[in-house]
Amino acid sequence: MFYRENGQFKTSYRADSQIFPITQDRLGMLILLAIALLAIPLLADEYLLRAIFIPFVILSLAALGVNILVGYCGQISLGSGAFMAVGAYAAYNCYVRIEGMPLIAALLLGGVFATLVGLFFGIPSLRVKGLYLAVTTLAAQFFCDWAFLRVSWFTNNSSSGSVAVSDLSLMGWSIASPVSKYLFCLGFLIVFGLMAKNLVRGAVGREWMAIRDMDIAAAVIGIRPMYAKLSAFAVSSFIVGVAGGLWGFVHLGSWEPAAFSIDRSFQLLFMVIIGGMGSIMGSFFGAAFIVILPIFLNQFLPAVGLLVGIDISTAAVAHAEIMIFGALIIWFLIVEPHGLAKLWSVGKQKMRLWPFPH
Repeated sequence: MFYRENGQFKTSYRADSQIFPITQDRLGMLILLAIALLAIPLLADEYLLRAIFIPFVILSLAALGVNILVGYCGQISLGSGAFMAVGAYAAYNCYVRIEGMPLIAALLLGGVFATLVGLFFGIPSLRVKGLYLAVTTLAAQFFCDWAFLRVSWFTNNSSSGSVAVSDLSLMGWSIASPVSKYLFCLGFLIVFGLMAKNLVRGAVGREWMAIRDMDIAAAVIGIRPMYAKLSAFAVSSFIVGVAGGLWGFVHLGSWEPAAFSIDRSFQLLFMVIIGGMGSIMGSFFGAAFIVILPIFLNQFLPAVGLLVGIDISTAAVAHAEIMIFGALIIWFLIVEPHGLAKLWSVGKQKMRLWPFPH
């Protein structure tokens, strides 16, 4: 009853095309922002911020970029980890080699270089698609892994092969504590999330979805496949590159190429599939699932073992965690192939009809 749209009249096209046209959705989003900006920094301890909230925010941003390419444009990519690595290493080199380089400018420049690499490896999408495109984007992953491991210039000639940044600050604001790191990353997520939502609702987003649904029909009605596909690769790579810079600079502090291995690419792809392809909200659901579930299982399985009198070793927990995680992914794909975002949408629809379902 409280989620009905009755009585909410729109008197202009602008009011009808709002991101959240229903008053309850706008209030819910304001409450969610208040929790994210005020409640979590005040109430969450250091462990929750470092282990859950900061990784969740950064991976949500990366999943957002992958969802634009895979979910909205239908271009399968297994090179997201490579684009994150390009963003991280490009931002690092800009930050340490250019005197007085601001932190935000370095991260955005990392996104720009990731865009260039994404455009280069997105060129095959003009000729191939599906599994063949996945293989070509996989080449980006292998090439970047080799380059950042073998070319010492990218690591500023570090003998260990790893790089590190410290004393991060923004206009005198020190980004050293977990709270400051969380708020800094959250600011990026809010800005890029709003930008992505407006993009997919506009003409560019409709072109992406037309290419995804049937590229030949889209070309017949005047949509340029080259522009649509390459623009999706560019926007996706830019967002993923910025997320990679945040992952290296803010979350890790020091990293090596293994931090952006092919496992990271599969992780981001799983986030999009589980959360819901072609859904901005699905990117957040998928990131929450990937981040929270392993931590939950790591705490839950030993507790269950103690209840039944079985001492579960750390190795057994790790193996069981992987098996349960894989089984849950398969279960979600069978029960709801459109992801958690679809379940959320169905729940909202039932709330509109309650207590008089049709």
